[in-house]
Amino acid sequence: MKLNTNSNIYTIVYASVLVVIVAFLLAFVYQSLKDKQDANVKLDTKKQILYSLNIRGLADEEAEARYDEVVKEEKEINGKQLYICEIDGQPKYVLTLKGMGLWGGISGFLSVNADKKTVYGAYFNHEGETAGLGAEIKDSQEWQEKFQGKQLFAEDGTIAIAVKKKVQHPESEVDAVTGATLTSDGVSLMLQKGIEEYQSFLTEE
Repeated sequence: MKLNTNSNIYTIVYASVLVVIVAFLLAFVYQSLKDKQDANVKLDTKKQILYSLNIRGLADEEAEARYDEVVKEEKEINGKQLYICEIDGQPKYVLTLKGMGLWGGISGFLSVNADKKTVYGAYFNHEGETAGLGAEIKDSQEWQEKFQGKQLFAEDGTIAIAVKKKVQHPESEVDAVTGATLTSDGVSLMLQKGIEEYQSFLTEE
């Protein structure tokens, strides 16, 4: 019996077989690369933590070694990771931050000095903010460095650190990214909500 390659049944069967083969190949490739992808994600997270500690410009192997050197302990507070670190013999605490920007999720790490009141360093990331505008929260090291030395709390104990279009309290506020008001507002809210989740740790004696 001659196979009718013009029939609807042949087309459906042929397409189904192709779909199964492609799906199998994609699954195989995904599984083959998963360990490497997971390792890359972990390394990227370690680098971001180091960035928040003002340690930048390291190659991958150097970053792994430096991370193991400075990060002494990881603990969970209210479902968020806290990294207890040591820089030049002084303790630093790295807080994990999550929030929303203009076009999607934003995240970051904020390192705090031993006094638990002042910022040591900061690093922010995003999923899809506009290049040259909102993306500056990640791309501009100069803007991230503006957080250094900022006070987390006001004298009355309320959370004071913020990103403002017009800075009125320079001891705790940072200028918003030019042309990216909504993304800057997202960073500000992320900081305040994030610090609130760690407040019991930051204010304990």
